[in-house]
Amino acid sequence: MFLVNTDYISGKEFEMIGMVKGSTIQSKNLGKDITQGLKTLVGGELKAYNEMMNEARALATKRMVAEAEELGADAIVNIRYASSAIMQGAAEVIAYGTAVKYK
Repeated sequence: MFLVNTDYISGKEFEMIGMVKGSTIQSKNLGKDITQGLKTLVGGELKAYNEMMNEARALATKRMVAEAEELGADAIVNIRYASSAIMQGAAEVIAYGTAVKYK
């Protein structure tokens, strides 16, 4: 599966199948929340939350690709990501794009 954030793939002609998406809601355990909360007092990177968001993006992408594969797509173009806080320490990540089939 070829994934791009542009609306074209150089050298390829394709037909659009439709929008596909994948999402997840992730959180860290209470211990990580406490340590990351203390880290905000001194500043610096919140590594546990960074890892959480990377894992969430990877899972959302995997689910988006699975949806595209079910439709028989060869690629997904114009991929975008969005995130939102659901509650303290938990975030939703959604990946979406347009599934396409090569001509």
